[in-house]
Amino acid sequence: MTGAAAKTFGHVDTWVFDLDNTLYPHHVNLWQQVDARIRDYVAMTLKIAPEDAFRIQKDYYKRFGTTMRGMMSEHGISADDFLSFVHQIDHSPLEPNPAMGEAIGRLPGRKLILTNGSTAHAAKVLARLGFGGHFEAVFDIIAADFEPKPAPSTYRRFLDKHDVDPARAAMFEDLARNLTVPHDLGMTTVLVVPDGTREVVREDWETEGRDAAHVDHVTDDLAGFLAALPLR
Repeated sequence: MTGAAAKTFGHVDTWVFDLDNTLYPHHVNLWQQVDARIRDYVAMTLKIAPEDAFRIQKDYYKRFGTTMRGMMSEHGISADDFLSFVHQIDHSPLEPNPAMGEAIGRLPGRKLILTNGSTAHAAKVLARLGFGGHFEAVFDIIAADFEPKPAPSTYRRFLDKHDVDPARAAMFEDLARNLTVPHDLGMTTVLVVPDGTREVVREDWETEGRDAAHVDHVTDDLAGFLAALPLR
């Protein structure tokens, strides 16, 4: 946790959270399973070797925001088929997190999830974590018309659908690039980074940006950060 927790969030009445690697620890590496399923989907669909599929997967991820969007744009794949295939994973590494649930529960106002994943995946994750009842709604990649973060249109669609005033909202994310637009819109931004004492599976670019101007706060302990916030 950083000194940012000493600053007030008293103006915030809407708390917006990313899902994967944000509401559960990076070192669980749950997304590693999804990552492998995405590679397999690309290889199967394009009929190429796994190593070639991996290169395409990561290229599309960086250029389009998600591999799915790249596969839709470049190869016309079905989003429903993609999501169904890649989210067939073992969620058992996730364990209930009462401390996180208590910390989120004490936050005044609304709590929403904005994810590049699917609502079905979010439901499974939240069921394992044990605090899904705190969230009013999940805005997923389908609600975003398959335009992933960091597309500006996705944030605007989210804000409009849920009647969120960005000047009174906070956004929690594990990718700094996904906080650029929220910051520009007036949201208070919090970057959730890996616990430096635990091994995580991330690409270098995914962990960059903690010193960027659009990142207001940084924490490696989200539950502790939220619990320590001085609220109104």
